[in-house]
Amino acid sequence: MTQLFRAMRLYGNIALLLLAATVLGIAAYWASIFLPNIRHDYSIFSLIVPSLTIVLILIGMQWSTPRTEAVFLFVLGVLWLAQAAWTTDIIGNTQCDALTNQQVQTKSGSLSAKSWCYEMRVVQAFSWMIFCLYAIFLWILIALTTRAKAFGRHYAWGEPIVELPWFGQIPGFEGGQYQNGMYPGQYGYPMMQQPMPGYAGPQIAPGYVVQQNPGHSVVIQPGINGQPPTITQVPGTVSSA
Repeated sequence: MTQLFRAMRLYGNIALLLLAATVLGIAAYWASIFLPNIRHDYSIFSLIVPSLTIVLILIGMQWSTPRTEAVFLFVLGVLWLAQAAWTTDIIGNTQCDALTNQQVQTKSGSLSAKSWCYEMRVVQAFSWMIFCLYAIFLWILIALTTRAKAFGRHYAWGEPIVELPWFGQIPGFEGGQYQNGMYPGQYGYPMMQQPMPGYAGPQIAPGYVVQQNPGHSVVIQPGINGQPPTITQVPGTVSSA
């Protein structure tokens, strides 16, 4: 696994957990003073979104693949977008400082409108922040997974997510360096194909210029994981399969 990606993902999940827990705490307080008859729909929705977020993050930290992670990121991003939009629709352009003597009705009395307004602003800000984080994380996940596929990990979307590299690293191992002429990932390939025994086939030179020997056929084998192709010269005529 790549420790850098694992650490970055852990830090991102911790930030999301803290933000979601804050929203959940405020929503639980609202539920205790408003439900079941006041602001019913919004209070329940405000409980579901952060609760689902915390549960899915904890599950994803135990096991996940890029495919399932992408689904979680998209679904939760949409839910937090709805939470932010709904909160913005309720609070609108209300100036909290101006609500000095106003009250908001609760199931057992009243609440200072000023305090309720500030709580709504916190939920609004955190909801937009979480949505933006999920959008960024989804873009990073797609970029890293497609990059891993370009390096030869054709099943990267279904592999453990901790195997993804961070930017500037090679998929499947830490450090981003080749070892012993082999690509040390799950699909270990040699860096270069050896020419056929008995024939000293030159490797391709910079600029891809090959000097063909008289009476020989040039066999070009594609490079693996971005490596230069291998050139082998064989006496006689070689037909393609």
